[in-house]
Amino acid sequence: MKIIIVGASGTIGKHVTAALQNDHEVIKVGSKSGDLQVDISSPDSIENLYKQAGQFDALINVSGDGHFGPLTSMKDADFRIGVESKLMGQVNLVLIGQHFINPKGSFTLTSGSLAEDPIVLGANLSAVNAAVNGFVKGAAIELENGVRINTVAPTVVEESPAYFPFFPGQTPVTMQRVTQAYVKSVLGAQTGQVYFVL
Repeated sequence: MKIIIVGASGTIGKHVTAALQNDHEVIKVGSKSGDLQVDISSPDSIENLYKQAGQFDALINVSGDGHFGPLTSMKDADFRIGVESKLMGQVNLVLIGQHFINPKGSFTLTSGSLAEDPIVLGANLSAVNAAVNGFVKGAAIELENGVRINTVAPTVVEESPAYFPFFPGQTPVTMQRVTQAYVKSVLGAQTGQVYFVL
C-alpha cells in the first residue's frame, strides 16, 4: 500500500510512520522536511504535493495549527489560524486528494478531544476539531469508488508534557494507543468515524 503521511516527523507522526513503514510504501511529508513538502494552508501547495506523489492508497494527516489562548483577547486573525490550517488544510487535502486517490483508498485526518471536552484557552481548537469531525461524517457518504474517510481525535499525549497543566484531571494517553487508532483507520474497513482516544 502506498501511504502519504503529512506531518510524518511530528510528535504523533513519527510513531504512525514507524508503525506502517515496514509493511507499506510510506511517503513522508512535512512543511520543511521529509520526502516531499507541503503547506497545507495553501491549496496550490497541496495540489503540487499530489502531483509529485502520484496515485496513492491512503493519506494520513497529523499536521495543522490552531490558536491556543484566552477568549477575551482572541481576534479574528487568531481564530483564522485554526480555520485556515487545521480545518481548511485538512478539508483541502481531501477535496483535492479525492482526484488522485486509488479506488478503495482512505483518508485519515486528525481532530481532537476538545471537540467534545473543552478546556480553558481552547475555544479555537474546540471549534476546529468539531468542524473536522463534521466534515468527515459528511464526506463519508459522498466519496466515490469505495474511498473511506475517518478522523482520529486524541486527548493530550504522553509525549507532550508542556500541555499537561492545561488538561487538569485528564490522564495523558500513550502514543501506542493513539498510533493504533491511525492504523485501524488505514487498514480497517470503517468510514465516517471519529476515533476518540481518551
